Amino acid sequence: MINCLKCIDWKKGGIFAAGVIFGTAGIRLLSSKDARKVYTCGAAAVLRGKEYVMRNVSLLQENAEDILAEAEQINEERKAREAANAHTGETTEQAEEASAEEE
Repeated sequence: MINCLKCIDWKKGGIFAAGVIFGTAGIRLLSSKDARKVYTCGAAAVLRGKEYVMRNVSLLQENAEDILAEAEQINEERKAREAANAHTGETTEQAEEASAEEE
């Protein structure tokens, strides 16, 4: 019997017991009213952060839509100029140079 007790690693057993005690105390601490208040404040901060991010995402999306619309308009104007230049035999570069000289 004494030989069996010598084989036991008491350090590991003590660490296990301390873990069980700490875990039990930890559960009580985490379920206390003060801890609940901390969780609530943390969740509120996360929600505020989410609102801020969503507002910025919406703004970025609106700007991207505006940029896309302007780019499509530029392409349409360029196609119209190219079509008009095709009738006159002028290249796009020549027409752009001519319009730059007029300004």
